[in-house]
Parts: sequence; C-alpha cells; structure tokens
Amino acid sequence: MVHTYKEAIDWIHDRLPLGIKPGLKRMEWFMEQLGHPERRVKAVHIAGTNGKGSTVCYLRHILQEAGYSVGTFTSPYVEQFNERISVNGKPIRDEEIVELVQIIKPLAEELEKTELGAPTEFEVITAMMFYYFGKMNIQDMVIIETGLGGRFDSTNVVYPILSIITNIGYDHMNILGDTLESIAFEKAGIVKSGVPVITGIEQSEALQVVSEKANSLKAKTYVIGRDFILTNHSATETGERFSVETPFALYRDITTTMFGTHQVKNAALAVMAADYLRTYYSFIIEEEHIRDGVGKAKWIGRFESLSDNPLIIIDGAHNEAGIRSVIDTVQTHYPDKDVHVLFAALSDKPLEKMVQPLADIAETITFTSFPFPRAATAEQLAALCEHKAKACEDNWQRWIKEKQINYKDTDLFLVTGSLYFISEVRKFLKK
Repeated sequence: MVHTYKEAIDWIHDRLPLGIKPGLKRMEWFMEQLGHPERRVKAVHIAGTNGKGSTVCYLRHILQEAGYSVGTFTSPYVEQFNERISVNGKPIRDEEIVELVQIIKPLAEELEKTELGAPTEFEVITAMMFYYFGKMNIQDMVIIETGLGGRFDSTNVVYPILSIITNIGYDHMNILGDTLESIAFEKAGIVKSGVPVITGIEQSEALQVVSEKANSLKAKTYVIGRDFILTNHSATETGERFSVETPFALYRDITTTMFGTHQVKNAALAVMAADYLRTYYSFIIEEEHIRDGVGKAKWIGRFESLSDNPLIIIDGAHNEAGIRSVIDTVQTHYPDKDVHVLFAALSDKPLEKMVQPLADIAETITFTSFPFPRAATAEQLAALCEHKAKACEDNWQRWIKEKQINYKDTDLFLVTGSLYFISEVRKFLKK
C-alpha cells in the first residue's frame, strides 16, 4: 500500500515504460469499477496539435472572473506533477494525490491481470482526475485537455457540454498519421453527438474532416474566421491587443500578456467558448469577466521571460507549428535583437523542420540534451543544422551561467524545444 507522496509519484512514473496504448477499453473498465465518475463531470473537452494548454488557461480565467470554481486537467506539467489536476489554477495537494493512488492502484493491479493488460501512466492519471472531479471535489466546470490525438485518448470517455479543437499540425505522426487529414480525423474523435464544436483549424483539408464528422453527429461547428472573427490585432510592449466578434457579441480591444499571434487565436477560442456557455447554458459571464480573464491569463513555459538583464525567454516549442509560432513572435516583438538559441528536443519529432528555421533567425545556435528516454543528443541535432555559429553543449546549465555574465544589451537568449527540457530550465533559472 502507498503511504507517502513520493511512493505515490514513483508508482505513477513507474508506468512510463508501458508507453502509449491507444484505445478506451481500459478507461471504460476503470470508470465502471469507480462507479462512472466521468458522468458527474460538467466538462469542456479540448484537443488540437498546439495551444490546448493556453486555451484551457484563458477559459479558466474567464470562468473564475465570473465567480465559478474551475477544475483543469493538463499535460505535461512544468513545475510539479500535481499541476496536472488543478482547481482554480492551484495544483491539488500531495495528500490528495496519495489518496487517489490508494484508490486507483489496486484497480490498476486488478486490470493488469485481465486480457486488457496494464494501464499506462496517462490512463492512471486520467482515472485519478475523473475520480477527483466526479467524486471528491465536484466543480462548476472542468476543462479537460487531451493527451494525444482524441479518438483513442484516455480522456475521451467524457461526454462534455462543449468541445474545442484548437488547430491541426504535424506532430506524433507515428501514431496519428502523416497527413493533415489523418491527424484531423484523430482529433475529431472527441466530437460527440449534439455537442457543439469550436475550432481554430485553418487548413481547408483538415477543417473538412472535422466538419464532416460534426455534421454526421449533428454537432454545430463554430469556425474561426467564419463564425467568429478576429480583427484589429496589434502587438504591444506587454503582449497583444485584438477584437473578437462572435455570433452573439462584439468584444473590442481585448489585451493579453501572452505573446504571439497564436496566443491571440487561442484567446479567441476561449472567448467564443465563454460566449457560447453564456448564451446556451446560462453561465453568468459579463464582458468585464472576459476582458479581465484574458488579461490575467498566464501560461508558464510559453514565451515566458525569466530575466530582463540579460533577456532570457523560454518557450516549449516542441513541434514544427510551435517553432513557427515562436519565430513569428520573436520577429514581431524583438526585431532588433540578436537572437542566441539554446535548443533540445525529443528524437521522435520532425527535427529537420524544426532546427533549420530556428537557425535562420539566430545569431548563434547551441544544441544540448537532457536526461529523458527519447531525448535527441546535441550531436544529432547539430547534424541537421547549417549555421556558421552552431555549437554543441552537453552542460546547458554552464551555457546559461555564462550568458548571464557575458552579454550585450542587444542580445536575446531563447531557450526552446521540448516541454520536458523547458521544465528543467525553468526550475534552474527560478533558483
């Protein structure tokens, strides 16, 4: 039996080698044994290639400003494991993790003896989340982020009141497929009969897949650029300013401190979602709640400035779309800076399409690695790069310390790549 927080976390992480097992049979078994807690969760379900976490964050803040208590389920974590299951932005307590593992662990061991096999780490955490929000701490709303894909994602046992698909890009292609249509098909798996879908998908071929799935299930779709419109977007010193027109209202000159065009689109999804909840589900959400919620939202590890002198920015750009977004944001907000990149990534990512675009905006680019099963080596990354000032540095801590001493006012140090890497760098810099 698990008695301490460390024992609980160790048991969860010990399941990592089981990898990813697409399918919902084990989750359905869990839910049956637990008395179907997922049926007691009022949820917004969010899938997409990028922007899920930020969209969760924006919508949570809007609902909180309106006075609602909001649970969230996100991944991966940046600061501590507990943040994956949070209430109003506060990670659940260590003791609650222990209590949840004490409930889930015996069931996981029983499940392992069946023909369905042992549950994965993500399945265990998802079961913990549903039990927590369905039985232990019921919320006004729970915003649930998928882990991978959608159709066979562990979270897809939930029947939400609203679904959101942020965008579609090339990621996890070994599991989701290597075309936008196949990836969109997997993401569209979260669409439920009669449950409306809000989406930021902009590629016509991907949007068609989602639209056809939604139409077949009589699920109304709200598409960015068609059903709700972004206008008057401009970059500011502290973030972005924009307006959003939904079918129900016009919100002028909203501001966010999250940088980048992609974050404006994520915010627009959250505004549309809040407006839908207000219009059709009688949530009491005023314009000031939307403005204040978007304005207060912060998502750690996403174009986050951790130092002004020198200017150090971290960003978990862990796939091709993420790299394009961080490049666009740097060029928009810091066009006159000399950019020095520190990059680490997982080996199963489309590295060729990530490395060279970064190198193209960099004065110098340094590759490194970190202790993680699928992490690429610095040498593997450097081999993909053509830049006269490229380097390998196994000790990234030393690189950061050196830059904190030797820098010019025109320098911008951009640390980017895997979210797991960014998590380690953030802890180091915070110390």
